[in-house]
Amino acid sequence: MTELFFEPPSPPAPMPLDAPLGPIGTLRVLRKNPIETWTKAHFELPILIGPTILGTIAVINDPAAIRRVFVENAGNYRKDALQKRILGQGLSEGLLEAEGDDWRMQRRTLAPLFTPKTVNSFSRAFAAAAAEHVARWGRMREGRMIDVRPEMGRVTLDVLGRTIFSDGLGQDLDQFVAATSDYFASVGRLDIFDLLDFPDWVPRWGKIGNRDGEKFFASVVDTIVAKRKRLLASDKETVPRDILTLLLEAQDPQTGSGLSDTEVRANILTFIAAGHETTANALTWSLFLLSLSEEWRQRLAAEADAVLPGPVEEYPARLVETRAVIEEAMRLYPPVASMSRQAIGPDDLAGKRIRKNSLVIVSQWVLHRHRLLWDKPNSFDPRRFLPGAREKIDRFSYLPFGAGPRVCIGASFSLQEASIILAYIMRSFSLELKENHVVKPVQRITLRPDGGLPMILRRR
Repeated sequence: MTELFFEPPSPPAPMPLDAPLGPIGTLRVLRKNPIETWTKAHFELPILIGPTILGTIAVINDPAAIRRVFVENAGNYRKDALQKRILGQGLSEGLLEAEGDDWRMQRRTLAPLFTPKTVNSFSRAFAAAAAEHVARWGRMREGRMIDVRPEMGRVTLDVLGRTIFSDGLGQDLDQFVAATSDYFASVGRLDIFDLLDFPDWVPRWGKIGNRDGEKFFASVVDTIVAKRKRLLASDKETVPRDILTLLLEAQDPQTGSGLSDTEVRANILTFIAAGHETTANALTWSLFLLSLSEEWRQRLAAEADAVLPGPVEEYPARLVETRAVIEEAMRLYPPVASMSRQAIGPDDLAGKRIRKNSLVIVSQWVLHRHRLLWDKPNSFDPRRFLPGAREKIDRFSYLPFGAGPRVCIGASFSLQEASIILAYIMRSFSLELKENHVVKPVQRITLRPDGGLPMILRRR
């Protein structure tokens, strides 16, 4: 049989600007939606350097230059103050934001928690959460309208409850989803005082709402950790062997020291933020993109029919096309839309001189759609990530999980989780976008659909 080929769709994205905005316009758009500040030149040139309202900035899209910043000369590039301010205090002591020896100790300590063997052991938990979510949808009436984004937040939080905190989050899932969404919507909105480098003691009025979210997460995590510590002290044999227990028992293989209470809390918050939020967004965008392509809906449904009746342990290796869709979704709508570093000293990147203290930005939003690196960069075409094509993609052209020593430690966890959840959904359902709904990606640390993603639920 001859395979049918459909012209790949081009999903919505802000139109690049013809020229940079002025200072006031830049501040306004950065606060509203940072991905709308990029110009056509950013998508066409390997590097652009120039003065901005934030100081001298180098935006790099050359894979060799990116490799130098994140691997070959990583010691010359540190996380900048603006990035730390945006992420807030709650994550500052964890793996995501730690620096130097503290980061190296945490990375060594946490690495055993995310080995392939450990991640594969969670496949049953991924499948159980996915099956329960599909069963919940199955109880809804045909043609019901649902907002896919909180729905994906719900199932990925369920996964966390089965893998990190296997005795539960201690909170209603819907309440937790709402709190997480509100927190990221607030913390991810750039404050003009941060952009202008005002001292930390100056109040950020636009982020006062963050405090309630931070208190909520701190309270939840502290309660869970205290309960688990009591159980470890009283009856170690019955303690669940989940990530929380591994985290509390983890020891640096070089020094034998464990993590402090502050570091444990910060890393749990990091797992909730980086694990739940980013995976939920990847699934949300995948379902939206599949609604645009009959071909890929059919292919994923057929793959799910063939794979899911088999052994759970084989799911990650056999869900090839499902994973390709997720990777293409993360190319078009990267979970985190940009990374930044500050140059400690001068350097040369892509033939350009980088001065000391320059801000170096790698925007996955730009990099993943760059005309020098991708064929039909704005089209949804998961074939790029199928075996035989995937190997041709330069490692530093595609960075959904970052790069170098600080690459996301939970990347394989997230991909396996998302693949299994998406396969369960596609085996049972097809989703259609609500008529006349305009989909608009907006950057709030993570990249999410503005106003949610209302879709109509159809049974296969």
